[in-house]
Amino acid sequence: MTAIQDTDVTLVPDQTGPHELLRFATAGSVDDGKSTLVGRLLHDTKSVLADTLAAVERASRAKGLEAADLALLTDGLRAEREQGITIDVAYRYFSTASRSFVLADTPGHVEYTRNMVTGASTAELALVLVDARNGVVEQTRRHAAAAALLVVRHIALAVNKMDLVGFDRAVFESIRDEFVSAVRSLGVEDVVAIPLSALQGDNVVARSERTPWYDGPTLLEHLEAVPVGGDPALEPLRFPVQYVLRPQTDEHHDYRGYAGRVAHGVVRVGDRVVVQPSGRTTTVAAIDGLDGPLDEAFAPQSVTLRLADDVDIARGDLVAAADDSATASQDLVGDVCVVSERPVAPGDRVLVRHGTRTVRARVQSVTARLDLETLEHLPYSDPLRLNDIGTITVRLAEPVAADDYGRLRRTGAFLLVDDQEGSTLAAGMAVVGR
Repeated sequence: MTAIQDTDVTLVPDQTGPHELLRFATAGSVDDGKSTLVGRLLHDTKSVLADTLAAVERASRAKGLEAADLALLTDGLRAEREQGITIDVAYRYFSTASRSFVLADTPGHVEYTRNMVTGASTAELALVLVDARNGVVEQTRRHAAAAALLVVRHIALAVNKMDLVGFDRAVFESIRDEFVSAVRSLGVEDVVAIPLSALQGDNVVARSERTPWYDGPTLLEHLEAVPVGGDPALEPLRFPVQYVLRPQTDEHHDYRGYAGRVAHGVVRVGDRVVVQPSGRTTTVAAIDGLDGPLDEAFAPQSVTLRLADDVDIARGDLVAAADDSATASQDLVGDVCVVSERPVAPGDRVLVRHGTRTVRARVQSVTARLDLETLEHLPYSDPLRLNDIGTITVRLAEPVAADDYGRLRRTGAFLLVDDQEGSTLAAGMAVVGR
């Protein structure tokens, strides 16, 4: 799945050096004010260049508005500007004194749920908006379910347009309680709700005097404080092989290395590893980095491994910790979100892309579909259609070594691809050992 990056918005580049990085995705129903909120966040963190802001002010005056329409900072695509909606994923980059951010601004329409899946697939936090006048609606639950399936560890609920309900505490708390209950039923424990007005800036960057009853963080304070990343040492090694290096020169005639990026964990010289799916075990003899030999490497470093034994390895194989390897099987079970107009049906011939490996496969069965009203997986056997989220079993032409997505996201993710056109049909999350 490829997101389209909006190039119409010019942001102030980060000039403060390396930062801790938070990737987060925004999601909300149509007219919840998401574009205005993102624009407010960029504006109030001084992440917009003066000439860009001046252009927005001119465009706002042309629309007959007295104040700058901050939604124009983010609705850069022409179709979005004409329709007043967000129709694709656009990535925004900004920084504060303590952290850098990559924001995936995703659509609100139900027919673009697939784009929300794209934006949230690498996010550590999902920012879900609701209109205080409407509360939690089906699309809110859909976004929460997608975030939970994608194992987004942190969810923030922005209850927007509080100014239109008189900053009523009871309205906020009712919406908060309903949303938190729904999200926790999906297995996500870290949920924070924030009452705000994107249009007027209340509790976005600056604390609002109109919510004296609220003692939680502003949106920016929460984004700056939420934990990011994880300790690679706590995860087992996963190293998908991208290239086999065998230089045909006199100097390197006996060199054989395996290049790739460490997806999870740490690898050290002398570690015992297993090559999957073949199951052959060996030892790491050397690790070559960009600037020379290394004693160890960790996610997400790109390195070349050399192994002690002459093992038959090809692109798409997985080098894993010998004492905690992935599950190699020709049957792949997973939850998928359909992102194509072509349905996913039992009997379909497809390609499965998992890490650096691509194999031919057949959809063996559809067993469940997520009900967005109850947030339950209900038995289902018909084809899954665009934006449906369901559970399938795929029979592979050859084994693939996959992890449970809930444990290791990078080696638990896969794509279903049209075997004729090469287009993506569905984004999948492997279910292993459950």
